[in-house]
Amino acid sequence: MPDIHRLRADFPLLDQTANGKPLAYLDNAATSQKPRPVIDAVNEFLLQDNANVHRGLYDLARRATDAYENARVRLGRFINAPSPDEVIWVRGTTEAINLVASSWGGANLQPGDEIIVTMLEHHSNIVPWQLVAERTGAVIRWVDIDEQGRLVLEEYDRLLNERTKLVAVGHVSNALGTINPVHAIIEKAHAAGALVLVDGAQAAPHLPVDVQALDCDFYALSGHKMCGPMGIGVLWARRELLDAMPPYQGGGEMIESVSMECSTWARVPHKFEAGTPNAAGAVGMAAACDYIDGIGHDALLAWEHELARHAMDRLSQVEGIRLFGPENLEERLAVFSFALEGVHPHDIATVLDAEGIAVRAGHHCAGPLMTRLGVPATARASFYLYNTTEEIDRLAAALITARELFAIG
Repeated sequence: MPDIHRLRADFPLLDQTANGKPLAYLDNAATSQKPRPVIDAVNEFLLQDNANVHRGLYDLARRATDAYENARVRLGRFINAPSPDEVIWVRGTTEAINLVASSWGGANLQPGDEIIVTMLEHHSNIVPWQLVAERTGAVIRWVDIDEQGRLVLEEYDRLLNERTKLVAVGHVSNALGTINPVHAIIEKAHAAGALVLVDGAQAAPHLPVDVQALDCDFYALSGHKMCGPMGIGVLWARRELLDAMPPYQGGGEMIESVSMECSTWARVPHKFEAGTPNAAGAVGMAAACDYIDGIGHDALLAWEHELARHAMDRLSQVEGIRLFGPENLEERLAVFSFALEGVHPHDIATVLDAEGIAVRAGHHCAGPLMTRLGVPATARASFYLYNTTEEIDRLAAALITARELFAIG
């Protein structure tokens, strides 16, 4: 187990009050807080190395380019990419999925082709496929979940067929914390001749990611959910796919040549990095990889499992609460969506805010999932490596207060 009190000292934002109470930040599925080494890395780049990358023929520009490309190498190691050239810098998971849907999907999908998504997906892994399906005539098929928010794999098996061209699945549900069996999903998709995009936005901050072991075709992740800056993320894809895909956007260093008649494209990864990139963000995301690896995934997961166990125990004792997601802690991360009898999720969030506790309330950008669960919204407490069991105890006590305030029972 990591020394949590020492570790929390790395996160200066946590040392503050909210509404006069010590801040308990429990909205980590939305974004994580940033440790001092990440803040320092971004500051150092802006203070010492800031210049536009891949453009200037002077020392400062070379240093900026080196920092940017070294960060790419670091991200490649973090996800065990065969080559850093397969690491595409994007603004985040949403842009990564839009890139694949627009570029690969626009070039390869035909009328009647099928795309499989699941009821657990957030909008960023739904809407891009709806947009490309509308343009190409492809059809979207949905994998249902059971009553504990786990994918019904028998239904996935039934949906897979020769018309399936791509399976888009989240590694971990942002709303329920469900860990999906993506390796088995990928094996079956490949056997059917389909490609697989894995949305790793909620997995990369917590689980070790090995794109070679997964044998996926595309993997998307965001920096800001894993201790890095906002506005930076990564799309990883197999080299042969990237080489065959047309550019997603035009301009900047994505060109090889431009004439009045036509243009040709740079080699990957730069073919997909139009415009001035977020070099400071890339440096910060690389520093976040260093930070997470410095803790170690075994220690990180052990502590988060303890948080999940404690949250399941304490929250299930709150009268009138309905917890969503798997009961088996081996099948989930420490993300807890819940409803409280007689209290709207927005009212729950308001009461918790008064106690200094920050949670998310709403549909969590997962509208189809909320419909499947039969609720308009939930409250969600999501934990990360710096949270404590004492914060969970405060959450449970505040939920009891919320129920009393709204005079239930």
